[in-house]
Amino acid sequence: MKRIPDPKTKKPGPVRRFFALLGPGLVTGAADDDPSGIVTYSIAGAQLGTSMLWTALLTFPLMATVQMMCARIGMVTGTGLAAALRKKMPKPVLSLVALALFSANTVNVGADLSGMADVANLLSGIHSGFFVIGFGTMIILATIWFKYNAIASILKWLALSLFAYIITSFIVHPDWSHVLAATFSPSWPTNHAQWSTLVAILGTTISPYLFFWQSSQEVEIEKTRGQRTSASRRGADPEELKERAIDVGVGAFFSNLIMYFIILTTALTLHKNGITQLDSSKDAVKALSPLAGHFASLLYALGLIGVGFLAIPTLAGSAAYVFSETFGFRQGLDEKLSRARAFYGILILSILFGMALTFTSIKPMDALFLSAVINGLLAPFVLVGILLVACDNVLMRHQRSSLPAQIAVGITTAGMFAAGIAIFL
Repeated sequence: MKRIPDPKTKKPGPVRRFFALLGPGLVTGAADDDPSGIVTYSIAGAQLGTSMLWTALLTFPLMATVQMMCARIGMVTGTGLAAALRKKMPKPVLSLVALALFSANTVNVGADLSGMADVANLLSGIHSGFFVIGFGTMIILATIWFKYNAIASILKWLALSLFAYIITSFIVHPDWSHVLAATFSPSWPTNHAQWSTLVAILGTTISPYLFFWQSSQEVEIEKTRGQRTSASRRGADPEELKERAIDVGVGAFFSNLIMYFIILTTALTLHKNGITQLDSSKDAVKALSPLAGHFASLLYALGLIGVGFLAIPTLAGSAAYVFSETFGFRQGLDEKLSRARAFYGILILSILFGMALTFTSIKPMDALFLSAVINGLLAPFVLVGILLVACDNVLMRHQRSSLPAQIAVGITTAGMFAAGIAIFL
């Protein structure tokens, strides 16, 4: 008689094991395609057509390398990135970084909420202000009440909403020979507007808040395993580093794949029909409808709302982690509100200020694009600090990043400095 294996002892198959590996890297990659990113990529496609498709080939390896370096720092040092940077730079400098990040993230939160609310208004006819208050309140309450594992699981599932953009691109029936030619034949920027768009793409894809979020999530995972002190979390098993490299690689690939298809969709619809100016995410949805069909515009809208719920906790949370690690506050999404008042206070303030920004005269598209450019200018300075930590053999407990990774991040840093300078020249 054939023996039936006990399901309790049966090892999961390769597919199940692969999906079990996906965690902080996937969520961070998906959060990179927040409403700010979606609009930035839409502007790039609408204004410059398919000439920016090649940037996805550039940003994928750079993003993957940077995020893995941040993950390694969190796993090896047992602390978040800001706490590690505190050992390599003066506190006033790190405080300035924390303030700049909080400001950029808060503008981004407000722009994301505005984008989500405008699209929800278009779909329902209900005033967007009600959605701003509703979405913001829901995110605040969920972040306070849910434990880290529940939050991580919710964010992981929300990443699926981004598939809407891949589906949308196929609905518009692209000429793949033209698309592939544009992808593998880089068209370098030749004027201020094009350089600004490139910096915005780099700032959205290789964004400072993702650096801090990635490393802090590594700490959160170890806390859930009972490693409550930084001393108990120091050092990383080679197998764990290998698994995280897969997770981060998948997240970065997914993020840049979505970016590619958003640029493609808007290039083949908006740019092709002479629509190069977008004042809101609602404008992008309305413009897509007659050109790509109602279903395509609906997918665009639903994807934007879904990823907003994923990105806003990441934006506000990363600012809270940076401030808490810089000034030594108790922090963590597993902590109760009463035990981590400063951490949750910063997180809540970021969302509340973001909500308030939506009721001012600031145009959402201007805020979205501006926050991307600010991140593009801030990122290289943070990358210098990351390199200093990652190359420190003592701080990294003889598990510093490899020489190829250091070179790749160094090239990324130099490239972002050069792109930022090019805006002013």
